[in-house]
Amino acid sequence: MTLGVYIREAREKLREGDLSYSLRQVAQRINIEPAYLSKIERDQVPPPGEDTIRRLALDLGEDPDLMLAMAGKVSSDLQEIIRNRPQLFAELIRQLKEQPDKAILRIVRVVRGGEW
Repeated sequence: MTLGVYIREAREKLREGDLSYSLRQVAQRINIEPAYLSKIERDQVPPPGEDTIRRLALDLGEDPDLMLAMAGKVSSDLQEIIRNRPQLFAELIRQLKEQPDKAILRIVRVVRGGEW
């Protein structure tokens, strides 16, 4: 699924219960032109920048990191974290690449709980 299709499906699903999720009103709330949002949803333009994706994600109640990944982007805060310790994060990500989701979730829980 492309980012545009994902956005359109999320917006249209919300619109079924709330007419304020029309293309025009969403575009207005996130401060872009409706024609531009329409082109994004139809994948007629390259994915928008990080700020626009974040505003869209917030308005639609979606995960901005997921939407950024669908756009082939990494959030600026994650880029900064990786730049601070590039070798460690490169090795960590390569090691996690083949691990099942449950193994990664276990690591996340340990990190969140401060049980290092």
